[in-house]
Amino acid sequence: MSEATFRKQFERRWVSGSERSYLVGGAGPPIVLIHGLGGAAKNWVDLAPLLSPRFRLLIPDLPWHGASGAGPPKATLRSFSDAVCRCMDAEELASSVVVGHSFGGQVALQIAIVEPSRVCALVLAPVSGISSSDVKRRYALMASSWLRPARRTNGLRPRILRSRTLRQLAFSSMVSDVDTLSDAGADAFYSGAAAARNTRPALRALLRHDLREELHRVRAPALVIWGARDVALPVADGVEYSRRLGARLRVLADTGHLPCAERPRLSATLIEEFLDALPAS
Repeated sequence: MSEATFRKQFERRWVSGSERSYLVGGAGPPIVLIHGLGGAAKNWVDLAPLLSPRFRLLIPDLPWHGASGAGPPKATLRSFSDAVCRCMDAEELASSVVVGHSFGGQVALQIAIVEPSRVCALVLAPVSGISSSDVKRRYALMASSWLRPARRTNGLRPRILRSRTLRQLAFSSMVSDVDTLSDAGADAFYSGAAAARNTRPALRALLRHDLREELHRVRAPALVIWGARDVALPVADGVEYSRRLGARLRVLADTGHLPCAERPRLSATLIEEFLDALPAS
């Protein structure tokens, strides 16, 4: 799907009296999609249209990302989860399925921990935060190394994305096979990283907040989706999340750090099958 078509299907809205922005579209039970560090709501350009025929989707821009403004000066993981909850309140969503990618997965887990009634099911695809501090620092450094060049070279984005060689170079640390990314998906991740106003608050929240000791408080059923070739976050992290949450783990072959963009149809099928198997409520 092109970004223009995506924009037609999903309406941009704002939380009243704030700089919190989100997209909304589709019909049915609600799902909240939370992007990762240096991302934006449009990162879901390939997955969201596959879910929207059955679900009402709310897709926030986290503080400092996308169209949203800045967050509080001393932001914590709770600051980001509160921002998502304000978007949910604006749409009068008392409870929802919450899907989080990477740092967005940590935000999703934080909501499930501190406001469990808001989360009826979780999908983590994949999620940072389970590794030792050394691994988290490595992830943060990899994320930073991707974001800075994206900002510096954004003016060359059309040329880079037209060239398979340059696209492969740009996304080598993010995907297993660059050919699995749609043109709209590649552009969304590149432009989102370039437009992020300030990723340091999210990086600080990522490095300072260790969720491992709080995962026992998560009561929502969970699905963990991981790329077998994710070089940012090893599959062992997914195994550990699955064990601690009592969650089903699906590891996707020939897939890197962006399973919902690299394998959107398979990801949508896994999410729908997971939700269909849950007891009706």
